[in-house]
Amino acid sequence: MKIGFATDDSVHVNAHFGSASQIDVYEVTTQGFAFLEHLRFQGNLQEDGNEDKLAPKVQALRDCKIVYVTAIGGSAAGRLIGKNIMPIKIDTATARVQDLLKKMVTMLNGSPPPWLRKALSQQNLFEDDSFEVDMIEEEIAV
Repeated sequence: MKIGFATDDSVHVNAHFGSASQIDVYEVTTQGFAFLEHLRFQGNLQEDGNEDKLAPKVQALRDCKIVYVTAIGGSAAGRLIGKNIMPIKIDTATARVQDLLKKMVTMLNGSPPPWLRKALSQQNLFEDDSFEVDMIEEEIAV
């Protein structure tokens, strides 16, 4: 499963989805994780209600199932969810990408929470897709 992280430094999840100039993408399995690519975005990325900047990001993330962000607007969240990409809002800009990846591997090897089961069901790895989700806010102890 591919997961994106809105980041300014490739270390922390520290960017708002709409204004992120970079999203790092990783492949995550029960065996571990591997870095795939830096998605870079240019132009007017200000948090100004400009909806035009969202389409290239959603398109670039089309193969991802999850994207971690510090914040995301309702329109952007709706667009991602419409493409079966689950936005997860992190409450702190000090959440480390590597820690979240390790946590994801642990969850995949255990009993995944309902929101993760929902993301996985979209890959036909789980049968139960009855859990409805708008957006996940995850608390990270750092």
